Order: sequence, then structure tokens, then C-alpha cells
Amino acid sequence: MIQATDKGARIMRWADELARHTEAPGMLTRTYLTPAHGGAANQLAQWMREAGMTVRRDNAGNVIGRYEGQSPDAPSLLTGSHFDTVRDAGKYDGNLGIILPIACIAEWNRQERRFPFALEVIGFAEEEGVRFKATLLGSRAIAGSFDKTVLDKRDNEGRTMREVMTAAGLSADAIDGCAFDPAKALAFMEVHIEQGPVLLDENLPVGVVTAISGASRFMVTAVGLAGHAGTVPMTLRRDAAMTAAEIGLTIEKRCSGIPGLVGTVGQLEVPNGAANVVPGKAVFTIDIRAESDDVRLAAVNDVMAAMRDIAARRNVSLDIHQTHEAKSVPCAGWLQEQLASAIAGFDLPLRRLPSGAGHDAMALAGLTDVAMLFVRCGNGGISHHPDETMTAEDADIAASIFMRFVEHFKAQS
Repeated sequence: MIQATDKGARIMRWADELARHTEAPGMLTRTYLTPAHGGAANQLAQWMREAGMTVRRDNAGNVIGRYEGQSPDAPSLLTGSHFDTVRDAGKYDGNLGIILPIACIAEWNRQERRFPFALEVIGFAEEEGVRFKATLLGSRAIAGSFDKTVLDKRDNEGRTMREVMTAAGLSADAIDGCAFDPAKALAFMEVHIEQGPVLLDENLPVGVVTAISGASRFMVTAVGLAGHAGTVPMTLRRDAAMTAAEIGLTIEKRCSGIPGLVGTVGQLEVPNGAANVVPGKAVFTIDIRAESDDVRLAAVNDVMAAMRDIAARRNVSLDIHQTHEAKSVPCAGWLQEQLASAIAGFDLPLRRLPSGAGHDAMALAGLTDVAMLFVRCGNGGISHHPDETMTAEDADIAASIFMRFVEHFKAQS
């Protein structure tokens, strides 16, 4: 087993230091282009320079460090992740994928070691979508797929994204210039905590991601007929809440037993409900994900058909509005194999698994081939929560694998 070295300890220390940049004392909250976000950007830039990189910041707010190759015009192997957070976040989601490569590059710089390609570490300025309800802003800018209509979105204070960018010294009108030249990108490899319990339950420090799951999301309103809980017979009820509950159980049953397929009713509300009233209205969400789009869409079709049957039998109407649709993003096989080889170099078991969560790699797949290395997290795999955790030992294992991957990297011909 690889023992924790200076890299693992440094990564954990940097994660602690980066978490000090927060807009909410007592908890980690760092949203797009707030003062705390700017402080984190400056800190990352400082560590990049100290590691031997040249640093630039683009008009999306991304922080980009370049470690030159053996020739100054060499194409780049890209890596990185996001440094914005959800509210009351953990310290490692996103941040690990930036600070870990910086720590590795610092070691190569100390060794005066260069590669036939450059390494570029990107701290993506925004991925979570918290402030403006628009996700993957930083990685979409790099990939050349930034949707400029989001510039008119407003935060909770009524300020548009365009106004906030201008105040931060960024030019929304120059966002197209953030796009990376595909001809100069060899691949993108993102290191990220798993944000789930699979590696933890199997006592494995790392895993190779096969694909980032596609997702279908819906907002559903069920409308029945409210009535007195004591006087409406069970056979005559048009209960909207029980309709929603039966649909939820149907989703759970349909999405169970198929690897990589998950279905969730994450919100269920009974507007103006009361203990002694048969619910006449219920509002709920549906989220169905799978690494295979065929598997996901088959489940969606079955669920929709079942919902119609349930609603008809219960004499309840449904208003179904799709809120999100994203195709799955496969990780490139040739990159998966090089990651697998790097893991095998340390006599560690190989575990392949899909990512049920979205990541910056989804956007970067529009630019170049992508790969992801998952790192075990503790506390049952909890993430997006202050109890999110990992160990210095696992940080060092992941860093050692990342270094081996880079040192043996072969670009696709």
C-alpha cells in the first residue's frame, strides 16, 4: 500500500486553506464571482506560480496554470475541476481536482522534469449553478459551448451575470475568446471524489469512471379533489398525494436492479395541505439517470406510461413538465486503459464505475476526449455537505496514480 507522503499532506492542507475563502462564516459557501470566490482564485493562482506554472485568468473567471512541455508550442494535456461550491459545502468536491495536479506539478518542477506535452490545470470558475441557476459556466467557456443567454440571468439580489462579470473586471462580450483550440488539446482528465459510497463500501481508494450518466428530470403537478378526511370514502377519493406516492414507488421499483440506473423523487409537496383534508394537489420532481441513454430513456418511457395508468385509475390529472435532459458522456476507452495501467502499476485492484453526478468533464467532452479518476470519500460517501471527507493516504494514492498516468501518457495518434 502506498503510504501518505508530502503530496497527500499538502493536498489536505491546501484543501483546508482554500475552505477559508467563504462568504458564510462557519460554513463553506463560495459562489460565482463573490469576494470569497475571488480570494480562492487568487490563492490557486499563487500555488500554481509557486509550482512552476505560468498563470492566466480568462473572461469567464477560470484560473489556468500552464506547465510548459519540452517545447514552448507543445499541445496540452488538460486537467482540473471547479472551485465554486454549493451552500454549506464540503472541502473536496471540485477543489481536489485542482490542488492535486498542482501538488504533482510542484514535484515535477522540483525534479526539473518536463514532458513532450504541456500540462494545463484549469480551476473552473463555476460548475454548481448556485448563484445564477446556470451550471458548468467555466467549462462551457473553455469548450466553446457557453450559452450567452445566461448572461441575463439574475442572482438573488437582482444583479445580472453580465453586471457581476463587469464588476469583477471580466468582459462578457469576450467570452468566445475563452475557448480552447481543439487542435492543441490532447485530452482532459479530471480527478474527483466519488461523491458516493461504492469505493468506500468495497474498501478501494480509487476507481476509473466509465461514463457520466445522462439525466432526465421532470416537475409534475397532480390535481385531484380535496375533501374532508372523515367523510370522503376511500373508494371515492381523488387523492393527489397518494397518486404521487404510488408513482414514487413505481419509479423506485422500475429503477432497481439495473446497474447504473437510478430514479429519485427528490421533492414532494402538498400545497396548503392539512391533517384532516384529503390532498387535492401534490407537486413532485422526478430524476432518472443512467450511464446508458438507451437504459435511461427506456425507464423514462415505462415510468411515463405507468404514471398515466395510475392517474387514470385514481381519477387524478397530471401536468408533466420536463426541466432537464442531458445525454450521457462516455469516458474515452483509450484514456480509461491508461488510467487502469497507472493503477495496476501500484498493484491496486481496478474498479470501473459510472458517475451519477455531473462534472466539468461533461462540457469538456465537446472539446476533446475525457477521463475521470474517482477517489474514495468517507462518511458513507456523503458529499455537498460539511461532513464530506477523505484521507491524506487516499489523496497521496490518487496523486501517485495521476503522476504515473501523466509520466506514461501516450497521445492518441
